Amino acid sequence: MKTNIYLFATSKHQDAISVKSLEVKFLKPSIDFSAYDYLIITSKQTVKALEQYDKKDFIDIPALCVSKKTAASYENFGGNILDIGDGYGDNLVKNIKEKSKDKKWLYLRAELIASDFVLRCQDDGYDIDEEILYASQCSQEVLDVNICKNATLIFTSPSAITCFLKTHTIDSYAKVVVLGKTTAKSLPKNIKYQISQKTSIESCMELAITL
Repeated sequence: MKTNIYLFATSKHQDAISVKSLEVKFLKPSIDFSAYDYLIITSKQTVKALEQYDKKDFIDIPALCVSKKTAASYENFGGNILDIGDGYGDNLVKNIKEKSKDKKWLYLRAELIASDFVLRCQDDGYDIDEEILYASQCSQEVLDVNICKNATLIFTSPSAITCFLKTHTIDSYAKVVVLGKTTAKSLPKNIKYQISQKTSIESCMELAITL
């Protein structure tokens, strides 16, 4: 086990010290799913939140998923996949703009989001509503974690970085791996980092092990 690799995520990996970065609270707003042609799903947390609803109300509505991992999670839930993005929320604009403007979308999202892809599509005339299905707060685990010297830090979301920096600084000797360009933007400007080849924890781990 690579005990000097710290993974800040909501999932674990056997070869890292896994630190849960967020505590998730699921919400259940009233939603008339029948009003929508397509869903937008950008996390596995959204899929978990949908377990609160009657499946028959939405399960046949095709969903645009941000990544293969999210799509697999939704497909395992029984969902219908419309299209799969490349792992970056910002790039979902391309997928949405391949569809007709007369379709109505519902983005099922977190309280805090890092991408403005919905706003950009709305400005171009696409009909997209949003509903917040879950809210996150920093876990005590990430606030209290002790980091060894010369560690490798893997951050899988902007919020993971934000929470870590509440009580820690990133040592100049630390090696930093981030999952995607959006996450990288949340790092302090003086921190050197590397971006995983794919937007997955496995890809982050493969890179971290080589450092």
